[in-house]
Amino acid sequence: MSNAPEFEKGSVRAYAPRSVEQLMRIVFLISALAAILSVGLICVFLFAGGLPGIGKIGVREFLLGTDWSPVNVPPSYGILPMILGSLYVTAGAIIIGVPIGIFTAVFMAEICPKPIYGFLKPAVDLLAGIPSVVYGFFGMVVLVPLVRNWFGGNGSSMLTASILLGIMILPTVIGITESSIRAVPRELYEGSIALGASRERSIFGVILPAAKSGIMAAVVLGIGRAIGETMAVKMVAGNQAIMRMPNEFLRGVRTLTANVVMEMGYAEGLHRDALIATGVVLFVFILIINLLFSILNGRGDK
Repeated sequence: MSNAPEFEKGSVRAYAPRSVEQLMRIVFLISALAAILSVGLICVFLFAGGLPGIGKIGVREFLLGTDWSPVNVPPSYGILPMILGSLYVTAGAIIIGVPIGIFTAVFMAEICPKPIYGFLKPAVDLLAGIPSVVYGFFGMVVLVPLVRNWFGGNGSSMLTASILLGIMILPTVIGITESSIRAVPRELYEGSIALGASRERSIFGVILPAAKSGIMAAVVLGIGRAIGETMAVKMVAGNQAIMRMPNEFLRGVRTLTANVVMEMGYAEGLHRDALIATGVVLFVFILIINLLFSILNGRGDK
């Protein structure tokens, strides 16, 4: 009697032994629990290490303070300039990167000829694999002099960091948006064309609204990439030792992530707790962004 899998008539489904199914269920369960455990351990580490520091410093002084001076006596741990700097740089990256990414995805999914697509798609994928430090080096060598010559200042500024982050989020925005556009049933586009709409009107009036959920996911992931980027921003944003309120794009800024990576190596005591608390603030930002996305996506599906 053969041990080969049995096939139903007219079906391509193979029935594996029940023991194999049970084994795979256990493997999948362990994988899911490992992912949940990892997130849980990160949360415990952040909140256990950061909340005591916030309690010692004071919530108001920590979140709304404008002076970060750990070496002073007494020390100051105000992160408001860095919060605003992170938000400004991220907003600039979204303004620059999201429109370019969406238009590029539309071109690749609906307009691009196959010979050009065969070159463009690997190029976009290659952008996703470039290390952050290489992006930072590109920003230092190319973007900093460019901004300095065109806009003034010393070039290491929020504008430079925004441009660089806008480039870095392109692979995320393009890839997810293109997949979302291709997932839209082709009948919607063909029906719009049959009713007399132009190609462009069908794309922007039918296809993109139908792919809105995926496009919003691309934007949220782009925001997460931008607000969490460290090395590239550190190399081009200026990182002045004297913290100032960022009020223009041609001035340097220190973001939350850059502050952590610059000072964690020698921090101790309350200083170290304040840096971990900065990670808590970043974590809460990401949670808020994902929560807003879920709310907006839920309203859009109704």
